[in-house]
Amino acid sequence: MAVAARKASSETDEERHDRQLVELLNELRVALPGVQMLFGFLLAVPFSQRFSSISDGEQALYYVAFLTAAAASVCLIAPASFHRIVWRQNLKRRLVHISSGLAIAGTVFLAAAITACVALVTSLLLGAGAAALAGGATLGSLSALWYVAPLMLRLRAGR
Repeated sequence: MAVAARKASSETDEERHDRQLVELLNELRVALPGVQMLFGFLLAVPFSQRFSSISDGEQALYYVAFLTAAAASVCLIAPASFHRIVWRQNLKRRLVHISSGLAIAGTVFLAAAITACVALVTSLLLGAGAAALAGGATLGSLSALWYVAPLMLRLRAGR
């Protein structure tokens, strides 16, 4: 830990922004394939024979999953496009901050898409009551692990 602290304190602003950008892009490389796979599966669903027989509520749940997966894709891909466009314009600090915000927004949309998918599949298999429970449990787990725990750690570290 002391070595990392010494290294971080000896970084120039440019080196720190470079490192932060590399870290962010590596994080996006982890999230993006899952989002793309989910979105791809969701694109195929309306073309299946059974889709026309699902209830209006299940179709609405599907559409929420589809739109939030699309929004997650947009937010998680945007930093790469943003980087290409502002590259060599001395905007790396802004790029890191904007891209970080987009990554967080992307994970929020991804959490919504995963929750809607879990609820939809559960509804098809077990009914609306079980879907509400499964969706709630999924959203609670994602919220706790993706947002609450890191925010608590961040708040404790800030003391």
